[in-house]
Amino acid sequence: MSRIPMERLEALARSALRRAGASALQAQATAAALVRADAMGLASHGVSRVPMYVGHLRHDRVDGQAVPAVRSVRASAALVDAGSGFAFPACDLAIAEAMRRARDTGVGVAAVTNSHHFGAAGLPLDAVARAGMVGIAMGNSPAAMPAWGGKRPLFGTNPIAAAFPRQGQPPVLIDLSLSEVARGKIMVAAKQGKPIPPGWALDEDGQPTTDAQAALRGSMLPAGGVKGAMLALMVELLVTTLAGARFGAEADSFFTDAGNRPRIGQLFLVLDPGAFAGSAVYGERVEALLHAMLGDAGTRLPGARRYTLQAEAQDHGIEVPEAQLAELLSLAGEEVKA
Repeated sequence: MSRIPMERLEALARSALRRAGASALQAQATAAALVRADAMGLASHGVSRVPMYVGHLRHDRVDGQAVPAVRSVRASAALVDAGSGFAFPACDLAIAEAMRRARDTGVGVAAVTNSHHFGAAGLPLDAVARAGMVGIAMGNSPAAMPAWGGKRPLFGTNPIAAAFPRQGQPPVLIDLSLSEVARGKIMVAAKQGKPIPPGWALDEDGQPTTDAQAALRGSMLPAGGVKGAMLALMVELLVTTLAGARFGAEADSFFTDAGNRPRIGQLFLVLDPGAFAGSAVYGERVEALLHAMLGDAGTRLPGARRYTLQAEAQDHGIEVPEAQLAELLSLAGEEVKA
């Protein structure tokens, strides 16, 4: 392992994306999001994704020159077109649009269409919570899970997240995929040649497997059985029908260089507590519940570990496996030292 300062890691990721054809806008937003994921301990959504993104640029699965644009607006709603670029610049724009509308009307909703992989769903919500508002995010992804009772992958892992602000404390950040685990964890296991635990996935024949490669060719199991499958359906409907985005089953896998432009969707909801019972009431109720939770030995607040790791990364850098660092250096056009 090598420990790399966040700024250096972000510069490497940005250079790799730029060399593969991404604009400064696309590369900057994407690199920043990937490094932030690594800083929060989410290695499966960090710079380990750079080779995949570079492959997508080189095979025209993503438009590296895209400029996201607002296509439709009402008082509390907006549609952002990612233009088949990376998701991160479009999601940044959507969050800004939703926050602006929430300040004006109490509620802001922004959908993103023609998009790409948007990483850890909770990360875009940090800005919302830091502004004192509640945020909810969700998105679909290439088909990885069957409908309940089926065998053919139809829904993505379809992550959903929520962030709740606190006065003088890091937000409460809830972030989960609706498969038993995020597919990125299986990707990491496959790269490392490691098995996965039972109960995570099925192979191509619909049989349980602990082989990560077989799992990537097969399908994921939903979290919580039928309840997880229904939540995945809910997310799929919300982000595709409102945004006019592709279903997960219409988007080719992220884990191959060749394929179509995914053109999937994301949805962000921002709520201003001041427009409801009031910010003071909101803050008192949040703290009362969190105090009750922490009064039970063994509990911890969702997102607390991520913010602790981020603070450590800002001070001490991020640990990156040697092979991963060597690949990143090569993609960035820098010499790989023996």
